[in-house]
Amino acid sequence: MLVPVPASGRTYRASRRVRLGDVRPSGRLRLDALARYLQDVANDDATDAGLPNAMGWVVRRVVLELAPRLPSFRDQVELVTFCGGTGSRWAERRTDVCVGGEPLARAAALWVYVDPVRGRPVPLPPEFLELYGEAAAGRTVAVRLRHDPPPADTDQRPWPLRATDLDLLGHVNNAIALAAVEDSLIRHEGLPQHLEIEYRDAIEPDDDTQLVRAPGHMWLISGGRVRVSARAGS
Repeated sequence: MLVPVPASGRTYRASRRVRLGDVRPSGRLRLDALARYLQDVANDDATDAGLPNAMGWVVRRVVLELAPRLPSFRDQVELVTFCGGTGSRWAERRTDVCVGGEPLARAAALWVYVDPVRGRPVPLPPEFLELYGEAAAGRTVAVRLRHDPPPADTDQRPWPLRATDLDLLGHVNNAIALAAVEDSLIRHEGLPQHLEIEYRDAIEPDDDTQLVRAPGHMWLISGGRVRVSARAGS
């Protein structure tokens, strides 16, 4: 159950128009575009708050609750984001995506705070708790990943990487996993009500990446290791 927008504590609000490059031929907002919205509003909030090392977060898990109707082409989307809980070296960022005040997508993303030089998790800084602690209201969140590996006999197909998949950090952007979900799960099974994505490791530019799909599940595998997995449900 995703926690609601808090009555007190820091929240950050932004809006944006759904553009041509964000949608499927039906006009529905694609999930990879939705993931970019979530990344952007998270970074905008951290930058606006003056948080040290605003770029020093690595996503481990994203949970999405999706309405039957998602935002469409030219909709004005409102986003509200806040801290839904904390751990010693990570925090949950909750975001609601609304049109006309109606939540059409709700997200809970678990982000790990890392040292920008060593790339290792480090404790949340005091400034973070001062800014976001009231909204988190003492809730704690766990970082443990839960998805099973793919069955041994499941078919694989290549998932070619493109130069446009890479972000500022030089590895495949988190949103690309949602493009794989669109191309596999949703193409065959339709839009789910609930979707959980786990990020186990980065996909690098030269990785030979394979996509594996089973009913309600998807995995991206490189070098024999699961890098990203997704699980859909109602």
